[in-house]
Formats: sequence, structure tokens, C-alpha cells
Amino acid sequence: MKKDVKIFIGSDHAGFETKEKIRKYLDSKKISYEDFTPVKKKGDDYPLYAFKVAKKVAETKDGKGILVCGSGTGMEIAANKIKGIRAVAPYDAYTAKMSRHDNDANIVTFRERGFPSKKVIRLLDIWLKTKFSGAVRHKRRIKEINKYGR
Repeated sequence: MKKDVKIFIGSDHAGFETKEKIRKYLDSKKISYEDFTPVKKKGDDYPLYAFKVAKKVAETKDGKGILVCGSGTGMEIAANKIKGIRAVAPYDAYTAKMSRHDNDANIVTFRERGFPSKKVIRLLDIWLKTKFSGAVRHKRRIKEINKYGR
């Protein structure tokens, strides 16, 4: 992964502990990031963080986002409301890899509840290291998706 790619991360209260483990992982790899939730706020609403991170990713060339909530699904749904975002919630190595390789996903979401943090880090590592294939058919499909939402 290129060192100049900016990573934007965020979580709600239900994903905060996993987000902190992700921060430690990024620090250990010397990957720069901006954390949109530096403190835990009990009872906060995940869409606010998903929108903030997704907007920043959408306006940043080669930007990527990492979001964590209790289920991972709420963040994924909210982030995908922002034009230009392709957020995914991988559940295994294959979906982590293919979401980048074929779909050029620019945000990855994880759940904290019932999902081991070691697995989160393993899937995140795969996701960050996988490059978009750039295949014509995949570019065409992404273009179709982006056009539909206009």
C-alpha cells in the first residue's frame, strides 16, 4: 500500500474498542490516518460518523475509510449513501480481497460484537494490501453503479 494514501477512521460507542485496536495496527504499520472519533461517547449515533468519514473519503484522492459499529451493517448502509462511496463489510478473507480487487471498495466496515479483533485486523490487512485490478469490466460496472445514484 502506498504511504501517501490517507485513511479516515471512525466508530460509534459500540465499535470504539475495535477501532482503538485498528489504530494500534495502523500505527505499527506507520500508516497515517485521521480519527473522527478520538473519544468514546455513550449513546452516540453511528450515521454521523459514517457520513463524516465517507464525505472525507469521497473528496480525497485515493482516500480510504475504516468504520466500526456494533454490527458493521449500520455504518456500511450509512456510508453508501454518500456519492462515490463503495463501502463493504467483509466477513472472510475472500470478501475482503475481492471487494478491493473487483469492486474498488473505498470504505471497509467492521462489527465489534461477536467478531474477534484478530480477525478484524487480518481482514483489514488483506483489504489494505489488495489493489483494484483495473479490469475494464470492473471499471464499467463501477461506472454503472455510480451513474445509477445520480
